[in-house]
Amino acid sequence: MSTSVSPTIAVAFHSGYGHTAVIAEAVARGAAEAGAEVISIPVDTITDEQWAQLDAADAIIFGAPTYMGTASAAFHAFAEASSKRWYTQTWADKIAAGFTNSGAKNGDKSSTLGYFFTMAAQHGMHWVSLGVQPGWASTEGSENDINRLGYFVGAGAQTPVDAGPEAVHKSDIATAEGLGARVAQQTAFFRAGRAALAALAA
Repeated sequence: MSTSVSPTIAVAFHSGYGHTAVIAEAVARGAAEAGAEVISIPVDTITDEQWAQLDAADAIIFGAPTYMGTASAAFHAFAEASSKRWYTQTWADKIAAGFTNSGAKNGDKSSTLGYFFTMAAQHGMHWVSLGVQPGWASTEGSENDINRLGYFVGAGAQTPVDAGPEAVHKSDIATAEGLGARVAQQTAFFRAGRAALAALAA
């Protein structure tokens, strides 16, 4: 893991048509604005150098569109390839989080977020939730509320299937930025705790 003052966060994602890439950019932006060094890695074109960057990162945020009730095939291929890290527990004790996008308001996105959570658990990682109460949940709420779709495990976004990446909802972008910032903050706390424990043991 990195030894710099700022935590290093990798955003490992796949985007089929550009919508999830917009969310990935928002997650990365939120993490960077919260003080993290951020590396964005499209997993369908991942290189050996980028695998090494994942190994060195303090946190990995997983992202993919939800297709047929789970993450895209390209993300599944990446996940299966990560089993080499599972054998050696290379990613153990890193921070993890996740985000996804689908065409329907619900779209079974919880299945994808649960898949990310399970993958992270198998790697021995520590999961960070979205940490935001659901928006658009009362008569006074609106679709412009943060976390308008009401997810807890990670960030969920919805974009009409016949619209381009420019149609990604502003609330979903803001929610993704919040997830990035939360992961950066929690990773910084985690690193500080490790440093404090190491100092006590010295």
